[in-house]
Amino acid sequence: MSEKSEQQRLSVFKTYKLYVGGKFPRSESGRVYEVTDSKDNWLANVPLSSRKDARDAVVAARKAFGGWSGATAYNRGQILYRIAEMLEGRKEQFVREVADAEGLSPAKAKSNTAKAAALVDAAIDRWVWYAGWTDKIAQVVGGGNPVAGPFFNLSSPEPTGVVAVLAPQKSSFLGLVSVLAPVIATGNTAIVIASERSPLPALSLGEVLATSDLPGGVVNVLSGRTAEIATPLAAHQDVNAIDLAGAGTDDGLAKELEIAAADNLKRVLRPQPVDDWTATPGIDRMTAFLETKTVWHPTGSLGASGSSY
Repeated sequence: MSEKSEQQRLSVFKTYKLYVGGKFPRSESGRVYEVTDSKDNWLANVPLSSRKDARDAVVAARKAFGGWSGATAYNRGQILYRIAEMLEGRKEQFVREVADAEGLSPAKAKSNTAKAAALVDAAIDRWVWYAGWTDKIAQVVGGGNPVAGPFFNLSSPEPTGVVAVLAPQKSSFLGLVSVLAPVIATGNTAIVIASERSPLPALSLGEVLATSDLPGGVVNVLSGRTAEIATPLAAHQDVNAIDLAGAGTDDGLAKELEIAAADNLKRVLRPQPVDDWTATPGIDRMTAFLETKTVWHPTGSLGASGSSY
């Protein structure tokens, strides 16, 4: 046997990167931190995002907002469905990452009935669910209003703008999708702060988004210390809303971010305890980041009789 055949091949470790503006930069600071599984075994080094990374993500999200909010609801639904398609093709990778992140054994993670597989399936189905809502939410929350006078009075929902999303800390993938999908389904753009302890599924989701027809900048994914990244985003004058799901039970952090958000009257979705992320989510997270535009238009009159339409 030759010496060459006896040599063992060295594995190529994956380099996790941020997802900002449709590209995959390392952190501007050059910092990384170790991510471990539930038994403190090393999994990867991931970027430790800085305030500069957060500001860059806001610029990318704002640049993408016009095109994304101006796209037809049907087109947005097609793209969200495409995300589900791409995830379906990479299911095994996400099952493995979710199993590591949420303390499931690798053996169970490979089973179709395992918790990790069920959570990934639920996350894929959630993209499909919100894809179906993109062209229906306007009918639910908008409509014609009865008014005293010869006017049409119509209300229609519009996206709030750039939304900062603190992903749930414990539900590394299904919880992440459950707070992100409704934001972009309604035409907003997002800056996501991944789970601090379990960011790998979120960073891998960035790779899926990049190949799923979603325009660059619509979703931007940052990893690192939640409090460090969330603070400048809450105070940023070009961020229109913030979802504090990832602040969890840290009342001090949530309150600090709410105070910072008040400076430019951001919409704030406070942390809400979720016992089961697999439950049907309803439309509350979609309506949380919608504004209502009301238009008045004179009905006019028809013919000499003065009848109106």
